[in-house]
Amino acid sequence: MSDALDQGLRACVKAAREDGQDVLAAEARRRAAAHGDLNAFIGLDTRTRARAAGAAPLSGVPFAQKDNFCTAGLRTTCASRMLGGFVPPYESAVGERLSAAGAVSIGKTNLDEFAMGSSNETSHYGPVRNPWDLTRVPGGSSGGSAAAVAAGIVPFATGSDTGGSVRQPAAFCGVTGLKPTYGRVSRWGLIAYASSLDCPGVLARSAEDCARVLGVIAGHDPRDATSAARPVEDYLAALDAPLAGLRIGVARPYFGAGVQAGVGAAVQAALAEYERLGARLVEIDLPHAHLAIPAYYVIAPAEASSNLARYDGVRFGHRCAHPRSLEDLYTRSRAEGFGAEVRRRILIGTFALSAGYYDAYYLSAQKARRLIASDFDAAFAQVDLIAGPTAPTTAFALGEKRADPLAMAAADVNTVAVNLAGLPALSIPAGLHAGLPVGLQLIAPAFAEARLLAAAHRFQQATDWHRRRPGDRP
Repeated sequence: MSDALDQGLRACVKAAREDGQDVLAAEARRRAAAHGDLNAFIGLDTRTRARAAGAAPLSGVPFAQKDNFCTAGLRTTCASRMLGGFVPPYESAVGERLSAAGAVSIGKTNLDEFAMGSSNETSHYGPVRNPWDLTRVPGGSSGGSAAAVAAGIVPFATGSDTGGSVRQPAAFCGVTGLKPTYGRVSRWGLIAYASSLDCPGVLARSAEDCARVLGVIAGHDPRDATSAARPVEDYLAALDAPLAGLRIGVARPYFGAGVQAGVGAAVQAALAEYERLGARLVEIDLPHAHLAIPAYYVIAPAEASSNLARYDGVRFGHRCAHPRSLEDLYTRSRAEGFGAEVRRRILIGTFALSAGYYDAYYLSAQKARRLIASDFDAAFAQVDLIAGPTAPTTAFALGEKRADPLAMAAADVNTVAVNLAGLPALSIPAGLHAGLPVGLQLIAPAFAEARLLAAAHRFQQATDWHRRRPGDRP
């Protein structure tokens, strides 16, 4: 019975329908407890729920929720002291739809505080460890979700992607991570970091499993003003689209300085496999790719400084003891409640939006964002997908980059542009380098998730990288 957890969502649904909806969730909770050394979970969810109809698409399938998705009646912390006691009165749209489809949440996964980080080391609850090597990071900010899937605790987990926070941990942990088009999945109940960039996503073993989950969580939501009123495609039915004639753009900037030789070699081998399967490789350029990191690290902190202003010690969140004045209440509550990385980004964002600096920084970053989006538009006039390494390196050691924010930011160099342009992208396992997973990133035009998932699925039918597990022999 427990073997179903290792065989994908199709096997999980079949097992749950035959043997009962509670069995898989109980086994997933047992596995979560047994993998406590990963620190992947902030808390487990043991509440009793109404049973879903046997025909529900995810009936009985256990999953994990990143702890920045609101869960009604269950603590939601964003891995921050600021929200240490916050119990939301409502469920996120993603959580609602998964529950209606029969999926069973087993707990809340650890993350970088307020989703700000690239290594899952900024959490108030301590760092998550990579199942492939406990001395290494799992990536961030959705590191807890990626680690839970990689360790075989759950077949899928939710994540949020603001600048690569689903795809980069997917690459580091050897799983499949999907970031949909901005607006394809409702952000209702996803605690905001940067509202124009945040995107709910999925981490799972395979593109097929991502397609199954996306079909449930995608769709218009009138509670989210940025939710797209477009019909949801049948992503599962589209998985068998042939690769013959598919044009894959090989983006030169994604193979530049800083890419480990072994990572580049693994990705090139994956692209050669695509050629063997019938796709055509086309070399392309993205002229303004070098602007992605500086633009992102102005826009995202600027939006964060606005979104996190609500945490003031008055209405909810951490409140300091014995404030001497209203100003003292604000300053001490925020200084005590937020960690160093969150405070750094709030300060950067507030500075970028301040009088005298708005035009020089924030406005310039938004102009760069438009240029980056235009580069993608021009590229997709020539190709159907764009490919490159998800991250320039494999998972780095815990503590290796914590003292160097610029080096940490470079871990997202190949992912942030996708969020600035609002495009869908995914990372799939594409090889190993020095015993650690390498991710291949595929990027598609807006709302072309079906094309993206089909291309990934065809690759995974021809290779076994997505079936590799921590501890497997090379």
